[in-house]
Amino acid sequence: MISHQQNPALILTGPDTTETSGWAVGAMLVYSGSFQAQAELDQLGQVRLVMGINPEGFSWKLAPQESFQTPEAVLIRSDAGLETLSLRFHQLIRDRLIPPRFRNRPRPVLINTWEAAYFNFDRKTILDIASQAADMDIDLLVLDDGWFGSRNSDNAGLGDWEVNEEKLEGSLQSLIEKVNAAGLDFGIWIEPEMVNEDSDLYRAHPDWVLKAPGRGPVRGRNQLVLDMTNPQVVDHLFQVFSGLLADNHITYVKWDMNRSLADRHSDHLPEDRQPEVHHRYMLGVYGLLNRLTDAFPDVLFEGCSGGGGRFDAGMMYYTPQIWCSDDTDPHERTFIQYGTSFFYPPDTMGSHVSASPNHQTGRRTTLETRAAAAIPGTFGYELDPGTLDNLEREEIRSLNRLYRELQPLIFHGRYYRLTRPEQGLALWEIADEDRILVQGLVYDTEPNALRRRIRLRGLDPEAVYEDRDQGRYTGQSLMTGGLLLPATSGSDAPVMVVLHRVKDAPADQPD
Repeated sequence: MISHQQNPALILTGPDTTETSGWAVGAMLVYSGSFQAQAELDQLGQVRLVMGINPEGFSWKLAPQESFQTPEAVLIRSDAGLETLSLRFHQLIRDRLIPPRFRNRPRPVLINTWEAAYFNFDRKTILDIASQAADMDIDLLVLDDGWFGSRNSDNAGLGDWEVNEEKLEGSLQSLIEKVNAAGLDFGIWIEPEMVNEDSDLYRAHPDWVLKAPGRGPVRGRNQLVLDMTNPQVVDHLFQVFSGLLADNHITYVKWDMNRSLADRHSDHLPEDRQPEVHHRYMLGVYGLLNRLTDAFPDVLFEGCSGGGGRFDAGMMYYTPQIWCSDDTDPHERTFIQYGTSFFYPPDTMGSHVSASPNHQTGRRTTLETRAAAAIPGTFGYELDPGTLDNLEREEIRSLNRLYRELQPLIFHGRYYRLTRPEQGLALWEIADEDRILVQGLVYDTEPNALRRRIRLRGLDPEAVYEDRDQGRYTGQSLMTGGLLLPATSGSDAPVMVVLHRVKDAPADQPD
């Protein structure tokens, strides 16, 4: 299976394994298609783990002299707990999967138009967002769904990737030039693999979708799935999107995929090849991604699938960052990003500050709280800047400066889960040789409670660290006595402490 609920990765542990002790074995499939993972404990206490393409309904015909390449799987063991296992996965992804050209390249602070305007925008709307974003020191504006064809809702137009110049009141490039003149780079949203029945593409090529013969199609978000097993479909999409990128100064692409594959049948393939559809579909997607990323190597592609449904190591080879979830509520995000961190480093996680009250949950939180959840990732905003007051705008400027200062640490540092969200707070630590970031949320502040003390990990015990209040601590004291957290107030209270390593200085022990 592959879905928003099941990631192609799992961990086996001993009964007493913790973050810092015990054995753990992690397996991660470098594949984005339908998969199966099975663990079997036999009567002798032996465990057998199997992971690969989902065999249900799958087969592959091989002619003489032909070969079949199975997806690769990564297997990592730790005898020092889950923390060491995760650090090894993070390093492997950074070193072996993320495209080399993006490993040390700073990522932009962006603003996405989706929660600011949804489908209801014109040129003035976009330029107003760009102007206000530039004033708040944001780097990149992303034009989300609704810029093409007759796309004014999710009922129509998907698949017709011609720019709607009437809606944009001119060409896309002329809009981009004005956004660039305001001081921002420009990104765009696409969903290449899907189509609405109410579209010119579907009317011209109804045979280009996956559909079961003799049955009505299964719809998701009013969409059907294009048949990526068909080279004509892949060639058409490459022509469309390579033209879009060649004709317009676009530096970022958000590649969405908003539904699962249900109708496993291709009119392109003969009946004896139908069990190959799911895997051939993924080969078509990878082929399109490969052609586009080769043709436009400087464009940053971000993977997206609503709720993290395509957050996997296979996509990471093409998209060095992936949107964690459309649920941008900071409280919810601490759970989402906690689980994601067991395999994937924070620099792969798309995480943004959105509006309050949150559009998904209705929860009201401060900007500081929303930023605390979003900073350990690829940072940005999902909100209408026109709703912000001057104090909030200045706070966003400060947050952007802080994020740029911390981005090298977040993208290259070691990530430690200091608590489990079930403990009533979500805290994490990111550390390198020079700095430590301790961050998270306290879900509920208790009255008359002692201030919390949290033990840090992975530090040089002989080093001396200093916080902004000039308190100095040895690494040993931070790992054994712990760091005294700031006092909090209210629900989902943010915590953020940055410590810098200092040299040749005496250290005060924590209180």
